[in-house]
Amino acid sequence: MKKLVLLLVIITSMSLNAQNSTERNTVSVSGEGTVMVVPDMVTINSRIETEGLDAEAVKKENDKIANKIFKYLKSKGVAEKNIQTEYVNLNKRVDYNTKEETFVANQAISIKLEDLKDYEEIMQGLLKNGLNRINGVEFSSSKIGEYQKEARKKAVLDAKKKAEDLVAPLDQKIGKAVMISENGGNSYPVLRMAEMKSSSQSDQQTIAPGEMEVSINVNISFQLY
Repeated sequence: MKKLVLLLVIITSMSLNAQNSTERNTVSVSGEGTVMVVPDMVTINSRIETEGLDAEAVKKENDKIANKIFKYLKSKGVAEKNIQTEYVNLNKRVDYNTKEETFVANQAISIKLEDLKDYEEIMQGLLKNGLNRINGVEFSSSKIGEYQKEARKKAVLDAKKKAEDLVAPLDQKIGKAVMISENGGNSYPVLRMAEMKSSSQSDQQTIAPGEMEVSINVNISFQLY
């Protein structure tokens, strides 16, 4: 029994030593991959706001405009999944100078257009149908997964190049990767103008989609020889 226990201790010790040796004989680096993308979709963050002295009348007017906007969007082929009410509220507003009290109804609507070229025509139609607040627009890409995959590959190759550069002065080489982790990525617009013309008014442009920067960061540990 004692011999068996001793044998297990020796094996465990050898395993730990081998693990520590592997950890010591590695080089760890980070890598970043970036892909520049021209957006092809846009999300309009809009809001309908109505104000008046009677709460019920204000809410009815707000609902009436919302109904018109929903019907208009569906008539233009915007899918229901791309039209979403973000919030609805009704509040009392007090003018502290005149002491007058009014009621304000709001409905925020997010509208995703899968073709950026539809923006000018859709926006004009929304305004004609009673939309009176634009909280902002967000650009995106229908192929974001493909671009993230490309950025990820660039990040891995960047990490490999860094590791090779690090060990070259030591007359050493890197081997297989023994650990890989991804720190996540980002997609955000950058100030680079991209030409876009409206399908309804080819001589008018009211937004500049620019380019999106899709980036991925990774950490990799390589064996060191």
